Amino acid sequence: MKILMVLTSHDRLGDTGEKTGFWLEEFAAPYYVFRDAGAAVSLASPKGGQPPLDPKSDEPDFQTAATERFKKDGEAREALANTEPLAGLEAADFDAIFYPGGHGPLWDLAEDRHSIALIEAFSAAGKPIGAVCHAPAAFRHTRGADGKSLVHGKSVTGFSNSEEAAVGLTEVVPFLVEDMLKSNGGDYSSADDWQSYVVVDGALVTGQNPASSEETAETLLGFVKEP
Repeated sequence: MKILMVLTSHDRLGDTGEKTGFWLEEFAAPYYVFRDAGAAVSLASPKGGQPPLDPKSDEPDFQTAATERFKKDGEAREALANTEPLAGLEAADFDAIFYPGGHGPLWDLAEDRHSIALIEAFSAAGKPIGAVCHAPAAFRHTRGADGKSLVHGKSVTGFSNSEEAAVGLTEVVPFLVEDMLKSNGGDYSSADDWQSYVVVDGALVTGQNPASSEETAETLLGFVKEP
């Protein structure tokens, strides 16, 4: 059981002068869901190497059992520091793919041709695809076998417009996840802000926000079969 986790390489929050990247909880919780289930987890990013951590996600208010476990896990931290470059990775080598969020994916994974090709290959092979919070941004330009958007006609969720407004970044981000999913023909739904909410359509699993990260990963894992 091999699962590929794809993280952002983008560290600039628009023109604000602030840093962004991946959200720690959205990486750590799924990572341990997969590892504890016996999966071999590979980590990748557009540039390879250490992906940038959103510094806000490292603040005390956002720590969980999974993030604390990660900070004490030298093997996991070493793996994160040495992510593989996306270029050259093949969907055939993995059983599922999972995208943690953070604002970074809005800038790079949404546009990265290697990421787009991977997602489309996983979809064509009927393999599970998971994304949480801002990570459905990676579906912005992906297409299904019919040439339509990957999310066209599919039930999906992701970081809501009201949640983006709550964190004060509506005018900073290049696009809003909720709006993008809707404009691509997705059947978008969400729960109340900051509540865990996961949507499944076929082998596509999406989670709304950081609180959804563990449930999203557990749901994806349910689709992964031993070869």
